[in-house]
Amino acid sequence: MRYLQRPDGRIAYDLHGPADGPLVVCVPGMGDVRSTYRHLTGPLTEAGYRVAAMDLRSHGDSDTAFASHTTVDTAEDTAALIKELGGPATVVGNSLGATAAAWVAATRPELVDGLVLSGAFLRGEGVRGATGLALKAMLMRPWGPAMAERYLGSLFAGRTSEDHPAHMAAIRAALRSRDRYPGILAVFANAFRPVPARLDDVRAPALVVMGELDRDWPDPAAEAEWMRDRLGADLLMVPEAGHYPLAQRPDVTVPALLDFLAATAREAGRA
Repeated sequence: MRYLQRPDGRIAYDLHGPADGPLVVCVPGMGDVRSTYRHLTGPLTEAGYRVAAMDLRSHGDSDTAFASHTTVDTAEDTAALIKELGGPATVVGNSLGATAAAWVAATRPELVDGLVLSGAFLRGEGVRGATGLALKAMLMRPWGPAMAERYLGSLFAGRTSEDHPAHMAAIRAALRSRDRYPGILAVFANAFRPVPARLDDVRAPALVVMGELDRDWPDPAAEAEWMRDRLGADLLMVPEAGHYPLAQRPDVTVPALLDFLAATAREAGRA
């Protein structure tokens, strides 16, 4: 484990692979931890890539001293990590992490070679009104950590890997930490109000990944097709997977990611 020093604290991350390999930076979503990318690290490093998987502010092993926990903060942390590691990078993001990845591509295009957006929120609509108030009430203490765990667990519709219980245990430990939960709650509060991703400014090639059973949208396929058309992206619909297809179905997603990385390198003249 390593740390990226930011003005208000440190962001924890793991780094694997050859020092001269093309950089891939992986950004989790709200409530999740960097081990959500555990099934990508091995195959990507074996293929010669340098892979960094980071925690969000107050999540996992990152510090809890941060005063702000917005989607833009996540994007700025991601950009800082890419610079620290000598980018540019392909940025892999899930959920809020995917929204942040798109923001980095739009605002710092020199740092981004490609985007892999899994379960991304790109419309900037958020949750408002009665639904937003209900969510806020659901996450309040003392019942909030248990409800958050239940909610996150429900998003793994379909298949899960053999090590899924250990991953959920890591999420549970963070949610039940009195030091971490306020920051995690702040991320929840902002995750459903994603910033508009300035999609017209995204020029990097992109792969949209969506689980066919993702409960965050009434019609996951329609949402994924909208993102594909909006970005001119490739699209991978993943069967028997919910909001975390990269973790749930590595048998499907890892080969597609390797193909995307290879195609992106060819287009950029690096292969």
